[in-house]
Amino acid sequence: MHKRKLFFLALGISLVSAILPSDGRAQLPTSLPKSTQQMLKELKLDPSILQGLDKETAVPKAWTDGAKKEGKLRIFSTWDPPQTEKMFTPFKERYPFIAIEYSRASHEDRAVKTIVAFKNKRSVTDVLTGIGGSFFMYKEAGALEDMRHLPNWKNNPPDTSDPEGLWAGMHMRYWCMAYNTKLVKKEEVPKKWEDFLTNPRWRGGNLALGNRPQLWALQLWKARGEKWLRDFLGRLFSEVKPQIRKEGMNAMLELLVAGEFHATVPSAEYRTYQKVLQGGPVSYACPEPVPAAVSEMGILKGAPNINGAFLFVNWFLSKEGQLAQYYADYAPPVHKGMQRKELVPFGDQIFGKETVFRDPAIEIEIQPKLLELWDELWLRGGGKKR
Repeated sequence: MHKRKLFFLALGISLVSAILPSDGRAQLPTSLPKSTQQMLKELKLDPSILQGLDKETAVPKAWTDGAKKEGKLRIFSTWDPPQTEKMFTPFKERYPFIAIEYSRASHEDRAVKTIVAFKNKRSVTDVLTGIGGSFFMYKEAGALEDMRHLPNWKNNPPDTSDPEGLWAGMHMRYWCMAYNTKLVKKEEVPKKWEDFLTNPRWRGGNLALGNRPQLWALQLWKARGEKWLRDFLGRLFSEVKPQIRKEGMNAMLELLVAGEFHATVPSAEYRTYQKVLQGGPVSYACPEPVPAAVSEMGILKGAPNINGAFLFVNWFLSKEGQLAQYYADYAPPVHKGMQRKELVPFGDQIFGKETVFRDPAIEIEIQPKLLELWDELWLRGGGKKR
């Protein structure tokens, strides 16, 4: 059985309930920020899910003292401002002396311009996320702090953090398929990716493809090999003949709700779940193997507010930080003690299946060849050049 499948099966067994001490009482945190208490209440979660949080939030006094002197923290990410208001509140309650300067930025502004500034001996942020394909530029320039000394570094499962400590995965992300429940029955959804090729119900334009192969096909290449993927994609384009869409992934979900097509690939589980909460006739399915990814979080080397950065990333990797992130935008936690179905939208479609991760290494090794293959098929199918 695939090692990732064994990993998730083990988690499903061991994390059914919170760990109890010998006297049978849950080891609850001694105190929780009011905002965290409210999150637990709204999500209908027992406080025992945060068992061990006191230990996770214990940090060196030097960090706290240093952060008080610094007084602020700069963060570059992609969260919407309303999400950050929800997400950062517990951190602000714990560390009221840190003023967060948050900037929502594109990959170009967030990752590329930051590394250019660093090479010119300018620091424009302390913490940044979603480094993605730019990671090796940072590694080559020595632009990221080693974070392995953070107490909560150990909370990330295998394959979700950099072996050299340069980035930590901040949430799970699954890239599978969303479908319209008025047009597709649950029993019709594919169990494996090959089912798209053999089931005629996906032909005739019923399936829509987004122009983002790096989100899902990259992992299938990693799991099944180049020959398998070339054959699969070749037949998908030539035999299934999906709709070739120019829209972004979020816009495609809107079109799916409107019935423009029956299903769309790829889709993120949390975005699909947001449509469900809005009353949209959509659901989610993950053919096996499940394409997965984590978004990277790192600390800029020599950041002026280094102590605040240590406090923030350590908190974010704690159970409380992961809960706050899920509360803000339904992003599944990466913390190995929070891999629970109630914290993963459509968890029944994900847990217990073979899961394949995208990481910066395969983005460098495989992605150029994948994009060359994809662009050829995409243009032949009537799509426009990226």
